[in-house]
Amino acid sequence: MTAVPVATTPELKAAVEKPSAIAKKRLSRPWASLAAIVLAVLWTLPTFGLLLSSFRPELDIKRTGWWTFFTDPQVTLDNYRAVFDSDSGVNLGTFFINSLVICIPAVLIPLALASLAAYAFAWINFRGKNIMFLAIFALQIVPLQVTLIPLLTIFVKVGISGTFWPLWLAHSTFALPLAIYLLHNFMKEIPSGLIEAARVDGAGHVAIFFKVMLPLLTPALAAFGIFQFLWVWNDLLVALVFAGGGDEVAPITLQLANLTGTRGTAWHLLSSGAFVSIIVPVTVFLLLQRYFVRGLLAGSVKG
Repeated sequence: MTAVPVATTPELKAAVEKPSAIAKKRLSRPWASLAAIVLAVLWTLPTFGLLLSSFRPELDIKRTGWWTFFTDPQVTLDNYRAVFDSDSGVNLGTFFINSLVICIPAVLIPLALASLAAYAFAWINFRGKNIMFLAIFALQIVPLQVTLIPLLTIFVKVGISGTFWPLWLAHSTFALPLAIYLLHNFMKEIPSGLIEAARVDGAGHVAIFFKVMLPLLTPALAAFGIFQFLWVWNDLLVALVFAGGGDEVAPITLQLANLTGTRGTAWHLLSSGAFVSIIVPVTVFLLLQRYFVRGLLAGSVKG
């Protein structure tokens, strides 16, 4: 009788252990899905409670929790009428528009500047390029708070304090290092043969950027645009420093902070106002999340 060979080589051991590893992986998938569902429910539950509270009468909000809505459902739109009524002193409509006016340029300006700078760092050779790119990358670790007072001093001296310009410039300045870094990594993954083919056809840097690069940059531009929009919309610190204390340029987050301080017991106004403020960012993220994920992953893996 011949002896049966024992699997001693790493390849044979891997072949023997592979079926068990696959079986363990299959068993772990239901638990991973269950954990994801539990986390999603726990994450969504406060938002759902806020939504129900915003439609409940004032007395019900103050007396009972939002979960009692299912035992005694009462719905009213008075809370939303109050936060949009100018006579109530809240008037979130004006601040809602201010937030849109702040967000749109604060997203477009860094996207335009960062895409041009990223192309220069990726495909144009000039002296000191690597040192300059390293300096821009290092700016991401600079705390935001240390720049607020110097920037505010500059804006006051220039004479643009109390307008939208300080908010636009501040948000754009803070966003540029990360935007340049992300777009640069995406551009470096574009095959150099494509750029060389465009140069052979007589295209210069301007034509290459607008006709070749921009169509390919759509996922990265959309990802950073979403990220920047959510950041600016939910910002409070920059608004407190650069809005000048006037309602003409104050965003909705600043008005909600004022409601928290002056109307601490008006939960019906706070709940409806808070839900109004999250409608736009939640909608933007849900509609464009696939671009967000694709853009962040772009350029992170080679091959």
